[in-house]
Amino acid sequence: MQEMTLETMIAVLEEIFGTGLFWSMVAAAALVTAAYLYVLVRDRAMSMRKFLFAQLSMPFGAVAAVLFVLQVTHSSLADIGGPVDAALLLGVAVAGAIGTAILVYTAQSLVRRP
Repeated sequence: MQEMTLETMIAVLEEIFGTGLFWSMVAAAALVTAAYLYVLVRDRAMSMRKFLFAQLSMPFGAVAAVLFVLQVTHSSLADIGGPVDAALLLGVAVAGAIGTAILVYTAQSLVRRP
């Protein structure tokens, strides 16, 4: 891998997760993002109550994302080899936390109108 391109990253992620699972996750992320943007435009304001509940769900999303990646890659926490692995798992946790907050806020807003 001489240079890091978008095509290279897609190929690596397809290899890690499998083609079907990877593109399913991309489609789910696009769907949730579109729904979130719809909710923001529709409501024209953020509900702080819904936002608080979304923030409280973030730790669960972080743990779930790390466990998901460990399960898919057939790894365990004992396989962490150094600071790069720890930083990668921290990045996965942060992405899972943010994604869960967006998902929870969007789901609340779609179920309960303002």
